[in-house]
Amino acid sequence: MAVLMAGGVPILVDVDPDTYTINPESARAAVTDRTRAILPVHLAMFFADMDALRELALDHDLWIVEDCAHAHGGQWRGRGAGSIGDLGCFSFQSSKLMASGEGGMILTGRLDLFERVQSLVNCGRASSTDRFRERLAGGNYRMTEFQAAILSGQLDRLLEQNGTRAANAAILDQALAALPGIRTLPSQPHVTRQAIYQYVFEYRQGDSSVSRDMFVAALEAEGIPCDGRFYEPLNRSDLFRPDARTYPQLVANGTALDFRGFHCPVAERAAYRESVWIPHFVFLGTAQDMRDIAAAVEKVMGNLEEMERADPALAAHKSMSRAERPIEGRGKNY
Repeated sequence: MAVLMAGGVPILVDVDPDTYTINPESARAAVTDRTRAILPVHLAMFFADMDALRELALDHDLWIVEDCAHAHGGQWRGRGAGSIGDLGCFSFQSSKLMASGEGGMILTGRLDLFERVQSLVNCGRASSTDRFRERLAGGNYRMTEFQAAILSGQLDRLLEQNGTRAANAAILDQALAALPGIRTLPSQPHVTRQAIYQYVFEYRQGDSSVSRDMFVAALEAEGIPCDGRFYEPLNRSDLFRPDARTYPQLVANGTALDFRGFHCPVAERAAYRESVWIPHFVFLGTAQDMRDIAAAVEKVMGNLEEMERADPALAAHKSMSRAERPIEGRGKNY
């Protein structure tokens, strides 16, 4: 929506199956002479591949705007999230690793962009340095002093909490890796400091008729806070249905861009069939908490057949071929 409101056209590409972040090759294939920027999202507990994306940006003279809403305190090759691209944007919404209810922060190492952002968030007033003397029509996007004070206090404990979460995630990784039907996502060697907003692993349904959503419901019944459909792909989401009457830039040659036409099979499979998300606050617990989570996953996986017998509808589902089984979307079948 930010791209649309700025007058641009967002182009959707698929994600990497190991990180759920933007696939650099898919991004490269989508670049045209009208492309201006790449907006990689560091997601859950993974960084987008910033090496490949920086190479792509250099090849085509593109800007990189990092979405770091899940990556507070994380580092890629020793560089902090948000400092690798031209701009880095953070969210402090109530569920984030640092929270002030709402609000955000923008990082940049470029003075020209620093001055532009200062002007945009402060009603168009000149920046504190004003070396480039650019005059813009800005809005009021200023953070309140109250929010800033709350966030400043959280900086003192962020690195310690990130370390606790990373250590506990490693324990859970090791425990889950031994379970059949469960796939842990591989670590990223270039991440030199991990930030975990959500811990993600994959439930592989195989020949079972127990869907990912039912697996998650069973895991929640065991007392484990988790979610399955934490995010939907934008090409399928009912939250993202921009109208060409409001955003005329979506019309080209008399035809409006239909975002449902984008092909993102990895994102769709992750959203509707495989991914399981556990929130970051769980990982501020103990090593025993991690073992309890693994034990709950093992218990559910060991009782899939019992779950099938308990619901006659699952037996009918199991008799269908894999090609006949629907992909479950939000309130509909895709």
